[in-house]
Amino acid sequence: MFDWLPRGVSERARRLDPFALWAELVDRQLAEPAFQRDASFLKALVPLMQIFSRYFDAEVRDLDRVPQQGAALLVGNHSGGGLTPDTSAVFAAWYAERGFDRPLIGLGFDAAFTVPLIGSVMRRMGQVPASVENAGRALDEGLPVLVYPGGDHELFRPWLDRNRIDLAGRKGFIRLALEKRVPVVPVVGHGGHDSVIVLLRSERLAEWLGLKRIRMGNLPIVWQLPWGVSLPGPFYLPLPAKITVQVCEPIDWSAHGPEAANNPEIVDRCYAEITEVMQRTLSALARENPWPVIRRLRSLLPGVKRETRRAQRARRPRTPPGS
Repeated sequence: MFDWLPRGVSERARRLDPFALWAELVDRQLAEPAFQRDASFLKALVPLMQIFSRYFDAEVRDLDRVPQQGAALLVGNHSGGGLTPDTSAVFAAWYAERGFDRPLIGLGFDAAFTVPLIGSVMRRMGQVPASVENAGRALDEGLPVLVYPGGDHELFRPWLDRNRIDLAGRKGFIRLALEKRVPVVPVVGHGGHDSVIVLLRSERLAEWLGLKRIRMGNLPIVWQLPWGVSLPGPFYLPLPAKITVQVCEPIDWSAHGPEAANNPEIVDRCYAEITEVMQRTLSALARENPWPVIRRLRSLLPGVKRETRRAQRARRPRTPPGS
């Protein structure tokens, strides 16, 4: 990115390039053992995650749809900026309902593992750098794996696109599911993208700065508390948005056989199927709760919370198979 500068100046600029230094940290982190889950640490962490989830009145529905035994690929939409509160809600609900004998492995953004404290917490709670190799190893061990194919592209989609599934056309998870012949469980979150307001992805700026070195395709501009218009990060106060996560019926592609992973037509068909299910589910959640922040704030008013819970239970049908 500095090639247009005079040679001496460009060399000094490269040495001062923060993203080059960050890329070096990422490479060092990727050289570390991927699987560092600490069960005792996780048991101490889960109550804190539950408190964090209560801030959003987070609700994870139909988690029992995830198979009780064997490998499964949980596929989510990514929302909520640096704190990804819906991910935290899923982990908290998983261990509250399933206990600690069957860990949930999450695929995390490479650069996040370099953030002080955050990276250590991610590793010890069972998250690993996102790669086909890490996901395949966990599936081979019979473990459920939570993946967000849209990555930072979807995580930082503009607020106006908050109710749109955008996996960026990434189909590696499809090929992995076909190859391993594991069920795929769509996990659709709503509300998290109202906890921080993404204004722009700034993809061209990211390209100019060479952010691909840290596996990022954008440099988003967000509005967040208390910083106002700023760059994203894990240290901000998220808006208290009501978060709902709907676990859908598993999708079984095993009849295609593992060789289907190399068949572009089948891969495209499977991608269309799962994105349609996820979009249909997200649209239904958005109709149910069009203004998550207002809904959450209203629920905190005296006498409103119990009434709101009762109304939710009365009107919410269990989603039909295939949703």
